[in-house]
Amino acid sequence: MLDINRLQTNDATFWAQMKDLLAWDNVSDDSVQSTVRQILSDIRKEGDKALVDYTNKFDRMDAADMSVLSIPKDRLQQALDGLPADQRHALEVSVERVSRYHEKQKMASWSYTEDDGTLLGQQVTALDRVGLYVPGGLAAYPSSVLMNAIPAKVAGVKELIMVVPTPDGQINELVFAAAAIVGVDKVFSIGGAQAIAALAYGTESVPQVDKIVGPGNIYVATAKGMVFGSVGIDMIAGPSEILVICDGKTDPDWIAMDLFSQAEHDEDAQPILISPDADFLDKVQASMERLLLDMERKKIIAVSLNERAALIHVSDMDEAIEVCNYIAPEHLELSVEDPQAMLPKIRHAGAIFMGRYTAEALGDYCAGPNHVLPTSRTARFSSALGVYDFQKRSSLIMCSQEGASELGKIASVMARGEGLIAHACSAEYRIKK
Repeated sequence: MLDINRLQTNDATFWAQMKDLLAWDNVSDDSVQSTVRQILSDIRKEGDKALVDYTNKFDRMDAADMSVLSIPKDRLQQALDGLPADQRHALEVSVERVSRYHEKQKMASWSYTEDDGTLLGQQVTALDRVGLYVPGGLAAYPSSVLMNAIPAKVAGVKELIMVVPTPDGQINELVFAAAAIVGVDKVFSIGGAQAIAALAYGTESVPQVDKIVGPGNIYVATAKGMVFGSVGIDMIAGPSEILVICDGKTDPDWIAMDLFSQAEHDEDAQPILISPDADFLDKVQASMERLLLDMERKKIIAVSLNERAALIHVSDMDEAIEVCNYIAPEHLELSVEDPQAMLPKIRHAGAIFMGRYTAEALGDYCAGPNHVLPTSRTARFSSALGVYDFQKRSSLIMCSQEGASELGKIASVMARGEGLIAHACSAEYRIKK
């Protein structure tokens, strides 16, 4: 029996309930932080030796050295060549669609010349080397390889280093195949905080990268937070989320399964349904009760639904949008008659799935847009992973003699106002006498 939170916006305590519902502590405890800090220190000091020791300890491996944990390219190609035809076709279609979408995100360098001959602009360049963390073992996601590697490759990143744990020697052939099809340059079968440390600081075998992307457990997330500054990171993601806004006219089984699609990720995942139709909320709950019995991950789904889900009754669609913008969901489904009419009012969402036929699951694999999205209300200020996350922008300034003279007068006044006399003099030397 499911015991899902029922909320109503006309309840005087609604917003307090919402705050409690959305609260999620993504801060690791002292024990996790202490462990990760020690791992980072050991990898930094001892390189490959510490990396092998930690991998053997945490992933129950028996590697003598890093050569055992380095996956050759022909092994990746072997995985791709050995895929069943339907899986290879699915990978190829997904790669084509995701690549085509991300090609449109590429930024180009630009400049303009002012009347006095001064040139101003922006030079766009790709990062040199990026590290891709991919969960391994039972929680293996080839889609993560595609979504993190493709925008990096489209951006022009020269080298992509992938790390994926293989606990107990367990290899996911689809993950290796995905690495082959997108052209990952080097792969190491390492994981956890030790893999993040290796990417951030470099070891004798693992090259130091400029940025680390990809999801992981609390140790991985904590390590990413600690190495930020030495390298860039994409984000520190929380549990998966889905918010469905429905007018009550979609098949309740469809909506129930859409909610399940995120609940099955993790017991902390958060599925929420908003509707002005109270009877529809009842129908969806009945669908969930019935459909849950056949789900392979029903125990995980049930915990997610009972602990973090909500069915929210609103007075109308405007109120639904107000609640949505407060939640700022990772995934938003607008399962309504005219979703595009609602779109201008949606201010905060990682990805928006419009219409009754657009299941969020399509976005996870093959629709085209990236599935790496802001969670835990961070869609209020951040966006989906994209090509722009793998490109940098350098400002361009080239003054003509006349421009240097005129700008120097302004800079001189500003600098002397700040008490920075060397700044002022540097500018004044170039003022025409």
